[in-house]
This record gives sequence, structure tokens and C-alpha cells, in this order.
Amino acid sequence: MNIIIIEDELRTAKSLENILRELRPNAKITGAYQSIEESVAALSKGPQPDLIFMDVQLADGLSFEIFKSVTISCPVVFCTAFDEYSLEAFKRNGVDYVLKPFSKEDIAGAMKKVDDLKNFFQQKTIPDLSDLLIQMVQPAEKTSFLVFKHQKYTTVQIAQIAYFYIRNESTSIMCFDGQEFSLNQSLDQVTGSVSQKQFFRVNRQYLINFSAIKEIEHYFLRKLYVKLVIETPDKLLINKEKSTSFLSWMENR
Repeated sequence: MNIIIIEDELRTAKSLENILRELRPNAKITGAYQSIEESVAALSKGPQPDLIFMDVQLADGLSFEIFKSVTISCPVVFCTAFDEYSLEAFKRNGVDYVLKPFSKEDIAGAMKKVDDLKNFFQQKTIPDLSDLLIQMVQPAEKTSFLVFKHQKYTTVQIAQIAYFYIRNESTSIMCFDGQEFSLNQSLDQVTGSVSQKQFFRVNRQYLINFSAIKEIEHYFLRKLYVKLVIETPDKLLINKEKSTSFLSWMENR
């Protein structure tokens, strides 16, 4: 079995590769890609793999864009946080939706589903698995986060949070009053647990609160520059692929 991994978090990609090698010693990881551009280039050149493990949110946009550029006839296992893209994932060859952080058992379960559908996929027919999503129970949106600072535990209410961001490879919370807390969760996990109406993942590093947005400007190369009411360590830029969905989110709240 030839497998491709499409994942922009290097540690996650390596962990997944190690698990797959343990579960399927005879399988070959024929490629590992971090972006839409890399994935499209690779899938356009070579033969189709037997299976793809794919994250939804990549460095240069949503992985669903890949399907617009190349025809993918093999099954896809999506490994990402549970968010508003789940239904779309099941419409894109999805045979399973593994939540991060995943375990060896999660991946083993996904591989079993692939095995069970092997004959189906040999016919090169894409199943409609939307009903599977309906059976999944969405977790309740979080209203607060437990944090630890100065040798004390405390809770931070969602309404107090201006944005979440990755700092030194760890997730941090920045509050409207300027207080900052470290969080023992990945940004993907946080994205999947907060209100998609209130928070937007503007890029790989930042998840922002609608209430924190001060203004938006057009930037070079059709990007958007987002300014918040509280300063961010980095300039918040949204690439052109994600600009439309961001503006739609702004308008349809």
C-alpha cells in the first residue's frame, strides 16, 4: 500500500508516519507534503496513492482546494480538529475523520475502515459518507479554559479572550486586558472547541475573536491585513485563498 501524508505540522506528520509504519510495516510512505501547492504538484505528476492522510487547514489554505486541481480517486482519512469543515471532508472521499491529538488506536480504526472498503474503492467509486457525520455528536462549545500561572490554576472565560496564537511552538491565550496564559492544547484542538461563529483561524498561527477586530485593510498579493484592538506580535495577514471565507464569516455572523 502506498500512502501520502498531507500535513503542515511536522511533528504531527512524523508521529503519523511512525504509527503507520508500526501498523503496516509493508506500506510505503511515498510522500509527505505541507501545502496545497506541493500536494497538487505531486499528485499531478505521479500515480495515485492507495490512501491519503490529509489535514484540513494547511499553510496556504484549506486542503479541499487540492480536489479542485487534481482528480483524487483513492480514499482519504482526514486528521484534524473537529470544526465546521467536517461535512465537506466527508464529501471529499473521506472514509474517516480522526480528531487530534490522535492515538495509535484511532489510526488503526481508520485503517480498518479502509480495509473494509477496499473492494469498493477498487471500483473507483467515491462513497457518500455524509450520513456518517450526522451520526457523530458534536462536542459542546467551550465557555472557558483552565490555565496555570504563577503556581495557581484559574479559568479564563471565552469572552475575555482576544486571540489564541502559537508562541515558541506552544499555544497561548491573549486576553483583552493584556494578560497572557499558556495553554496545554494545540491550536487545532482549540479551533475545534470554540464557537466557529465567534472565532476565525486567520492563518496557521492565529485564531482571533470577532470582538477583537478593529479594522481590515487590503494588502499586497490580494492578501488582507487584519488589525486587532490589542496588539499582536506578528502582522496578521490572510492569504488570498482564505480571504473570501474570512469576509463571508465577517458578513454573515
